[in-house]
Amino acid sequence: MKQTRDVRTFFQYVIPSVLSFALSGVYTIVDGFFVGNSIGDLGLSAVNIAYPVVAVIQALGTGIGMGGAICYSIYKAEKKEAEAREFTAGALWVLIIASILLTISVFLLNGTLLKLLVSDGELLALGEEYIAVIALGSALQVIGTGLVPFIRNHGGSFYAMVSMIAGFVTNIILDYLFVWVLEQGVAGAAWATVIGQGVTMLIALAYLLLKKQFTLNIPFSKFGKAALSIIKIGIAPFGLAMSPNISLIIINRFSISYGGEPAIATYACIAYVICIIYLILQGVGDGSQPLLSKYYGEKNFYRLKSTRKMAYGFAMFLSLIGCVIMYLTKGSLGALFGASDFVNTEIAKIMPVFLVSVPFVAILRITTASFYATEKSMFSYVLTFIEPLFMLVLMFILPPLFGGQVMIWWSTVLARILSALLAVILKNHVDKKEMP
Repeated sequence: MKQTRDVRTFFQYVIPSVLSFALSGVYTIVDGFFVGNSIGDLGLSAVNIAYPVVAVIQALGTGIGMGGAICYSIYKAEKKEAEAREFTAGALWVLIIASILLTISVFLLNGTLLKLLVSDGELLALGEEYIAVIALGSALQVIGTGLVPFIRNHGGSFYAMVSMIAGFVTNIILDYLFVWVLEQGVAGAAWATVIGQGVTMLIALAYLLLKKQFTLNIPFSKFGKAALSIIKIGIAPFGLAMSPNISLIIINRFSISYGGEPAIATYACIAYVICIIYLILQGVGDGSQPLLSKYYGEKNFYRLKSTRKMAYGFAMFLSLIGCVIMYLTKGSLGALFGASDFVNTEIAKIMPVFLVSVPFVAILRITTASFYATEKSMFSYVLTFIEPLFMLVLMFILPPLFGGQVMIWWSTVLARILSALLAVILKNHVDKKEMP
């Protein structure tokens, strides 16, 4: 009976989280769909080139929110209610400060940032147009994504999903209006994204206010220590949210030399969809995080390991389902985004290569989430940032030796497999050392 209750509780937390993360991935697809079908390969490539900047904004909110929410859950499980509320206040202040700094820096460094991402000519102009609008709405995105983990850790997983759905529906409606009806191009897509995130933020704020969990009350003398703890834990979820986009930057840098703009457009379409699977897998990890942090705070290692085992199993199941769907639809994926016939053909050829790595990503995401949920910050850092490092090394070695652009794709896959193997080694090390 107890095991059945634990399984039910697990899915009550994880299912809404999975759906929320899936919707956050569809945000990008929606922009790509409307822009690609309006402008073509050039617009698709512009949004793809610019998206890592957008991802930094959203990942920053996720990292800060998750860091604060984990601290809150652990202290609450230890019956330290006052300290737990201080972490809520501390995280909100960090979100506000980060929003202000990010808005200023992204707006001022717009062109410089895009030039670092291998963008020039008309591609650069479209990318700058997209990012300029995104920068103006940075606060809505940072605070909106940062509040969602708090809602989940306050037992509002379903409400967190509702806030994401509301933002998503707003984004679709406004993308149609701004990009297709009013023909505002990439700027219209950016405004749709910003306003959609604003809707999510308002609904999330309403939840915290109704539950009387919204507070900015933290003594100034304690803010520094609280902020440091939040950032220390939040670096890993920030990096995990950014990982596909760091990979995107690396792939774009090398692809421009070997395959040119068609290769970038090819990976743009693949990345739009496969990143949804990665986000779903992160949804499993972050959805189980409140339970993992709670059991860790209570020193209930049996239930902690049981919950983590369920997370691994469910993530593997979802990864296999995702692979089947992507394989069956690979021939029509490019057409969805208005890509050229050549790019569509390339997508169908390359997609199976990327699907090889998806189950390994499942292992990596769940292990990393379990580490930052239980204050194993150093191990979570290693797993978060080792994948792009492996990828970078492999891309310097394999493409020149064994076949150009195709080895760019295989370098990505091999990096994810190696990262998953390292995750298993570190997990076994921690289990032997700390868990009875």
